[in-house]
Amino acid sequence: MLSPGSAAPDFELRNHTGGTTKLSDFRGKKNVVIAFHPLAFTPVCAAQVQTYERERPRLDAVDAHVLIVSNDASPSKKAWADSLGGVTYDLLSDYYPHGAVAQAYGVLRDDGLSERAIFVVDKSGKIVWTKLHTIPEHPDFEELLGELQQLN
Repeated sequence: MLSPGSAAPDFELRNHTGGTTKLSDFRGKKNVVIAFHPLAFTPVCAAQVQTYERERPRLDAVDAHVLIVSNDASPSKKAWADSLGGVTYDLLSDYYPHGAVAQAYGVLRDDGLSERAIFVVDKSGKIVWTKLHTIPEHPDFEELLGELQQLN
């Protein structure tokens, strides 16, 4: 798993709205939370995404955008977003080549899923904080927010 102080590897992935999202497009503009999760349509992953949606005003206040990444295919991400009542953040598909972004960040598991891992990337493109969670663990939003507040 990449460590704080590392340059965040750039990537461009399909998002759930049919377009693409590129990490480097946020450079100089926003802090970025890259939230890797194992699978769409699972309870903890859904709760994690819904937390980011519910807390969007607080994330906006610290100039942060969330990129939510898994190995699910883009159509699955779209269906999942719809089932959650809509998602304004980018649900990104690391489907092909399978798990390439998760591998670049050191969070691709041997079973082909990504770990539940969070990376905070500052506006310069540097990883400033990371946290690896167990698959059934819901990440602590307040801990993440505290790290983001330190960047401003």
